[in-house]
Amino acid sequence: LGLEAAGALKNLGVETHVIEFAPMLMAEQLDQMGGEQLRRKIESMGVRVHTSKNTKEIVQEGTEARKTMRFADGSELEVDFIVFSTGIRPRDKLATQCGLEVAPRGGIVINDACQTSDPDIYAIGECASWNNRVYGLVAPGYKMAQVTVDHILQTENAFEGADLSAKLKLLGVDVGGIGDAHGRTPGARSYVYLDESKEVYKRLIVSPDNKTLLGAVLVGDTSDYGNLLQLVLNAIELPENPDSLILPAHAGSGKPSIGVDKLPDSAQICSCFDVTKGALIAAINKGCHTVAALKAETKAGTGCGGCIPLVTQVLNAELAKQGIEVNNNLCEHFAYSRQELFHLIRVEGIKTFEELLAKHGKGYGCEVCKPTVGSLLASCWNEYILKPQHTPLQDTNDNFLANIQKDGTYSVIPRSAGGEITPEGLVAVGRIAREFNLYTKITGSQRIGLFGAQKDDLPEIWRQLIDAGFETGHAYAKALRMAKTCVGSTWCRYGVGDSVGFGVELENRYKGIRTPHKMKFGVSGCTRECAEAQGKDVGIIATEKGWNLYVCGNGGMKPRHADLLAADLDRETLMKYLDRFMMFYIRTADKLTRTAPWLDNLEGGIDYLKSVIIDDKLGLNEHLEEEMARLREAVVCEWTETVNTPAAQVRFKHFINSDKRDPNVQVVPEREQHRPAAPYERIPVTLVEENA
Repeated sequence: LGLEAAGALKNLGVETHVIEFAPMLMAEQLDQMGGEQLRRKIESMGVRVHTSKNTKEIVQEGTEARKTMRFADGSELEVDFIVFSTGIRPRDKLATQCGLEVAPRGGIVINDACQTSDPDIYAIGECASWNNRVYGLVAPGYKMAQVTVDHILQTENAFEGADLSAKLKLLGVDVGGIGDAHGRTPGARSYVYLDESKEVYKRLIVSPDNKTLLGAVLVGDTSDYGNLLQLVLNAIELPENPDSLILPAHAGSGKPSIGVDKLPDSAQICSCFDVTKGALIAAINKGCHTVAALKAETKAGTGCGGCIPLVTQVLNAELAKQGIEVNNNLCEHFAYSRQELFHLIRVEGIKTFEELLAKHGKGYGCEVCKPTVGSLLASCWNEYILKPQHTPLQDTNDNFLANIQKDGTYSVIPRSAGGEITPEGLVAVGRIAREFNLYTKITGSQRIGLFGAQKDDLPEIWRQLIDAGFETGHAYAKALRMAKTCVGSTWCRYGVGDSVGFGVELENRYKGIRTPHKMKFGVSGCTRECAEAQGKDVGIIATEKGWNLYVCGNGGMKPRHADLLAADLDRETLMKYLDRFMMFYIRTADKLTRTAPWLDNLEGGIDYLKSVIIDDKLGLNEHLEEEMARLREAVVCEWTETVNTPAAQVRFKHFINSDKRDPNVQVVPEREQHRPAAPYERIPVTLVEENA
């Protein structure tokens, strides 16, 4: 906690010092070399570390700062304020008051059944002291709870201590300690790997016979943590060369897998929520055949996320065992995933469905592959989607550049970037709505929606809107819908950033770019978050030092809080990160996948995404930025193109051989407007006309 607090202060631009009583950082979890490596990495970030410092007194004065810390060794440190990290303190006051035995250092004394000195009272979690030890981690609490339940039900079980292995990220440094990290087991042997250029340190502690893993220390790279933890917890026999578990995998070679089939069903896969391998298998048997489904059913992987690789291994192994093919082919006509088809289209410059089918598919296509390929072609080249070669690929909404409603009419939603609209624009929208008898409503996207438009009228409605200065809002498309904004610093007395101006800029920057699913942005001018940015695919919040960028939120059927990708960014850097994020999502997401489930299924989660977008782990960032720039240059207003192309307007006639309108559209008045008639309100219509 102390190092995390130091990281927060450093991010605020404060000169930060860490004071540690022990001779090294994280003395419980790391060995000496691991502690030294962690110290070097932290000090390289500008945080001073002071170890073996016993604070003797704090004086409320200093020559250059407000306070002076005096240490037992005679040294001093002047500071302006002090943050204390005191760990946990058991709340045992109630136990003391009712006469229960309390440990000398605090905590309610319990036995192996989690019973207190009164056998009818149980204590679990951070208030309990077992063998004079208080556990401040969640996993021991879950274990105590299970023991308590079993004891009440008279099922044999006992608490025998808990594994204190932990994986942490401290000031951006990955750290892990497993089992006997100090090698205190008599006769234990060690394997050590040190890469000073990459600042990575790993150590394995194995049994005297080299057969089982007793502990491990990881600093700078914890990608092996999950596998190593299972080796320790389940006493799985080590490979012939144990050092291969921590040595980097080079070309042509890979690390040995522990084989999840070797794990017992009781093996704990997720320590945050105490999810076992058996619980995962039970969920898979119920039909959870994706990582996202397993997360929703069991909560595994929804805490720290460190167990996702193992969850994935269990899933794939169990599906293979059941004979369920793990196949991400698009459909029977293409033996490729969406990501692979995107790559083929880009590399080979494929511009039509027929060309892609001839080169890499078979048959004639279907309702799955046609709209998907249509979306891919748009995401690659951003051509006008109603060109003759693209029209057959579009779904109903894209086919008519409008969302079809329950009564067969369509909605018309012009763009009002950032929710901003002029009085003249409002008057024009009102006049058009009145002329075409359209129902009007402010949508959840801060736009004006016009409902009840008949297909025949769409071109003329849009002609008038375009003449009034509007353009398509892409409410029908798998693309950016809007950037919702609050009024920000322009008007609000609490605002620290121009959220409307930034929202307008972002919406105009990314409008018309086809993505695997719809996207929504939110821009808030301060942390009061009136634009609800953290419930959007992309959320941006103004800070005193810039803008925080959140990604992969969702406020729909399955709400998801967005994750912080980067903090205190200037506008130029934020848009650069956003270019990369958008293109990486376009490249890698499955068909019809929103950003929230995409991130949930992305191995490594938000940390991996940060490494790609910020650290350029894949070496793609220059290409991602170039691809986004090309897409932006190709954007056109599809309705402007349509109203200026007479041949494109033929498709909007309801009857190909008549100018008559759809007789099935019936409306009834409601609240000074109208709505579609309910079945019991409809008047029978004549479907066949006879000439007299």
